[in-house]
Amino acid sequence: MVVSALWAVAMAAFVSMVVAMAAAELQVHFYKDSCPQAELVVKGIMQQRFSSDPSLPAGLLRLHFHDCFVHGCDGSVLIDSSGNNVAEKDAPPNLTLRGFEVIDEIKAELEKQCKGIVSCADILALATRDGVALTGGSAYALPTGRRDGTVSNISDVHIPGPSFSVAEAASAFQTINLSLEDLVTLLGAHAMGFCHCGFFVDRLYNFGGSGQADPDIDPQFLGVLRQKCPRPNNNVPFNLSTDPKIFMTPSSGTPFKLDASFYRGVLQEQATLQLDQGLAFTDLTRRIAADYIGRPNVFRRKFAKAMIKLGNVDVLTGQQGEIRANCRRFNQPNHDLNHFS
Repeated sequence: MVVSALWAVAMAAFVSMVVAMAAAELQVHFYKDSCPQAELVVKGIMQQRFSSDPSLPAGLLRLHFHDCFVHGCDGSVLIDSSGNNVAEKDAPPNLTLRGFEVIDEIKAELEKQCKGIVSCADILALATRDGVALTGGSAYALPTGRRDGTVSNISDVHIPGPSFSVAEAASAFQTINLSLEDLVTLLGAHAMGFCHCGFFVDRLYNFGGSGQADPDIDPQFLGVLRQKCPRPNNNVPFNLSTDPKIFMTPSSGTPFKLDASFYRGVLQEQATLQLDQGLAFTDLTRRIAADYIGRPNVFRRKFAKAMIKLGNVDVLTGQQGEIRANCRRFNQPNHDLNHFS
């Protein structure tokens, strides 16, 4: 009898745990009851902002990626530095991130309509999803229910850089359970938006400290890049605010459209970043690039799938984390530096 009772208690506890875990999972239309207009609000504001700034989706894609790569997709990259805490957004790889204002605008509107319900992490993921659709990508069904993290520290930021080799980038992606195919697919976002010259200028004038250009750049394309990005003056300190910018795919003619133009540039040795150009020099990545050029619908479908996978990285759900009232600040000024409220 005692054993049976203990077994019943244990089974009940196990069932409760399974139910709680299931309830904590991300779900498509997570806010259908608690804030049914949430996704419509995000979509409406994104449409308005896109009409005046067609480069916004590219900025949000990068913002979302940088968020998910540190502590998972928890909105930690949105936090402002304060007091003794220097936040993620002030790390060197994040200084050129943009799109914070549209996240603030969406959050303010949702707080009016359903206060304390929709997380900043979900707003960022949804806004990015809608940006993909506005630029010609697939409008994918995005699971939601993310909670906001309670940690944002500059020392935690380790993002794959533009001068990484494909192998180095693939290894970094593997740490967040993304595959080499995911890497090649998500780099397709580089079909859109701008890039600061400082991210690749060494390729143009002093590749690997050689004093020469990267030999893997098409000579004609090298001339285009050098015209846009003059040789740095070593006697003048680097200034991000005055660093020139170019379109990521300057010869594509579609700088605000998510299409296969990035992969054509890669195979023609006309990729702006060293990492991107490296895709042309391994058999598998070159095959994937060629496939996406020949079958653009496959690229759009695979990109949507990779974005959903990225958005699932180490999410906080259930009672973990918090729902921030302001995306730039933790709810409590002296928040404990852990993942749980």
